[in-house]
Amino acid sequence: MSRRENPDTHTHELFPSPALLHSMKKKSIIMFLCFLCVLLSPNFVSAKCNCVEDEDGEGDHKMSLALKYKLAALASILVAGAIGVSLPIIGKMVPALQPEKDIFFIIKSFAAGVILATGFIHLLPDTFQCLTNPSLKGKAWDFPFMGFISMMATIGTLLVDSLATGYYTRSNFKSSQPLIRDEEGGGEHAGDVPFHTHATHGHTHGSGFASEGSVSFNLIRHRVISQVLELGIVVHSVIIGISLGASQRPNTIKPLVAALTFHQFFEGMGLGGCISQAKFKSMAVTIMAIFFSLTTPVGIVLGIGITNVYDENSPTALIVEGVFNSASAGILIYMALVDLLAADFMSPRMQSNGKLQLGANVPLLIGAGCMSLLAIWA
Repeated sequence: MSRRENPDTHTHELFPSPALLHSMKKKSIIMFLCFLCVLLSPNFVSAKCNCVEDEDGEGDHKMSLALKYKLAALASILVAGAIGVSLPIIGKMVPALQPEKDIFFIIKSFAAGVILATGFIHLLPDTFQCLTNPSLKGKAWDFPFMGFISMMATIGTLLVDSLATGYYTRSNFKSSQPLIRDEEGGGEHAGDVPFHTHATHGHTHGSGFASEGSVSFNLIRHRVISQVLELGIVVHSVIIGISLGASQRPNTIKPLVAALTFHQFFEGMGLGGCISQAKFKSMAVTIMAIFFSLTTPVGIVLGIGITNVYDENSPTALIVEGVFNSASAGILIYMALVDLLAADFMSPRMQSNGKLQLGANVPLLIGAGCMSLLAIWA
């Protein structure tokens, strides 16, 4: 009997019971799954981390590259604007660049073409895109606000131009001897530049100082023109600077660096020419030149500061940018056509000089053409 039991015992030892087999199988599966998880989990973790690192690295790279372009734009625009506005002012020391010389009219004509193209080609299309954006909902936005605001800004500029000229004229000549004018448009006077009277479309030349301490009518016109022109330039320069500074797309910022540098340089030359003709005191000239030079760089700094909260596609940003660009376009178009071009092109001095007419028309077309061409990139 013992030998019969021994085989049974031996058999039980060689072949475990079904319950034991099931338990061992279950444990093996659990261990295999645990081993598989341990084996694959580093790969999943590393893959996830690599993905995050790539995204973060790419984002950090774009932000870093965009910041470099912004700083380059800030320095480039600051230097270009300072040089542009200073050249006509310092040019008074160079006989060939004085306001009485023909070359001054040619440079001023080129700058006027740049300013005119800025209003028509750069500001008005941007305004149209802003104020017709689908984000602006409501029937009110079906109205063409871009043209209306530009028109009102043009009329407002005319009123300011006229009222300021009249005010300064009355205040300067109230206690002075009546100003002598050459109504026939005859002789030229040293230091005077012909101007175009808007009310009668007649051409009149100031005769210099009516009495000691008085200011000529031409001088008043140039002072009003320079101040109104700077106002229009400053408004759109700040908006442009904020838009550039808040952008996070290097591909958008990169072409703007060259375009805005060119724009700021020649726009500064146009303003500098007006300031030069206005014959302000040294302190006033310095303040106006510095103010112009800093407007776009300050806008860039403000844009960099609000990068994380500024959304260029938000309704508020679209409305603000559209309204200011519309107003700036109206101001610049008026100033370029009326106060810069018509004042010089319709003067007897240019009308009686065919070479000067040709020399002024060609730079006008070149300036407007070059600034229009920049619309491809900016």
